Amino acid sequence: MTTALGVLLPGFEGLEASDWLRRAVAEGLGGVVLFARNVRSPEQVAALVAALRAEREDVLVAIDEEGGDVTRLDAATGSSTPGNLALGAAGDVELTEQVAAEIGSRLAELGIDLDLAPVADVNVDARSPIVGVRSFGSDPNLVAVHTAAFVRGLQSQGVAACAKHFPGHGATKADSHVEMPVLERVDLAPFAAAIDAGVQAVMPAHAVAFEYDSLPATLSRRLVTGLLRGSLHFDGLVVSDGMDMHALAQHQGAAAEALVAGVDALCLGGTPRSEADLEEFTAALAVVPESRLTEAAGRISDVSRWAAQGRASRPPAPAGAGAEAARRALRYEGEVRVGPQAAVVRLDPPASWAAGPVPWGLGGEVPLESMDGRPLVLVVRDLHRHPWQQRVVAAHPDAVVVEMGAPVLRPRARGYVATYGAARPNAEAAREVLGL
Repeated sequence: MTTALGVLLPGFEGLEASDWLRRAVAEGLGGVVLFARNVRSPEQVAALVAALRAEREDVLVAIDEEGGDVTRLDAATGSSTPGNLALGAAGDVELTEQVAAEIGSRLAELGIDLDLAPVADVNVDARSPIVGVRSFGSDPNLVAVHTAAFVRGLQSQGVAACAKHFPGHGATKADSHVEMPVLERVDLAPFAAAIDAGVQAVMPAHAVAFEYDSLPATLSRRLVTGLLRGSLHFDGLVVSDGMDMHALAQHQGAAAEALVAGVDALCLGGTPRSEADLEEFTAALAVVPESRLTEAAGRISDVSRWAAQGRASRPPAPAGAGAEAARRALRYEGEVRVGPQAAVVRLDPPASWAAGPVPWGLGGEVPLESMDGRPLVLVVRDLHRHPWQQRVVAAHPDAVVVEMGAPVLRPRARGYVATYGAARPNAEAAREVLGL
């Protein structure tokens, strides 16, 4: 049972390590994944990580800190660094590397080993509810060079990067949190670039690429062992996406299938877990050969040790790259200067499964009925995906529209601002050009 525990990375509830979690770590639990529910302050997170390390030094601590929409450290306020689409729009790979180093520096200070980033997906289908601004763009070559830069920056701080979602999640309009996506094409160039840059981990997609297999990539030996490890020569850690996502719901025994396919670490992720859950998963892994479990657990420990060594010798990361990237990403046209008296109205779509309910917008928003003849600013997010937003925008052609998602649909408007993301630096860049 201890060996089976060694391949599990559960999420959990609370700001402190519970007794059951401490026991599991001491008995050989591979690691944990931190979510926003585990974060109150840097001091609290550092204490939580230290408490886990007191039980076993090489326990792996992971987090989803992509920057932009997907943030755990800044879930209460919105991310302090722009996301991938803004970095791709800024078009400077050195700046991308610096932003990733800023993220890595924060994580290293907390003792975190593995960041489940960057997203290496190419944004092929603009209808995707799950990729969008999390991608560096729609050009595979651009995505490849920025993916590699992000890997270098993050890992320069002694924090392992994880390129996701292999072999690419961008060519589908489906969200694997709620259904099984089918990939219309795959883009391997960003993953090859990440591997060339020395990426420590790769995450397969809960998505089917019929070009290779009828099974989702997470469960496909052809994709994980054949393509990723064989053709692309990746010998590092393969980490699953959340095993509780609905895309895998129809696959009984998915945890064991993933291990046999070549996945090393099973994220039990978004749903808070318990001691009983761990017992259930370890029992389900009894069919996996002991040699495969030992190999997988060993790769998890290897990444933890690699990160500890890297944190001990990391160079300081310069500050300010995120704000610079947000300013350089911003695009605008038409009459956009509205001044501080403008009425700012946010048209708020549901949060994505990956991001969760993170604050966004320009600040100071008012109801649409409160404009009182003032210049109107309509703040939207992925306008092309939300017909109700389109109807509101169409009814106010004299407004300035600020797009804080993917700028796919350019509406008729007095002025138009595209921020390429909804992080705090993106909002500040927009406020500057609007004169708010």
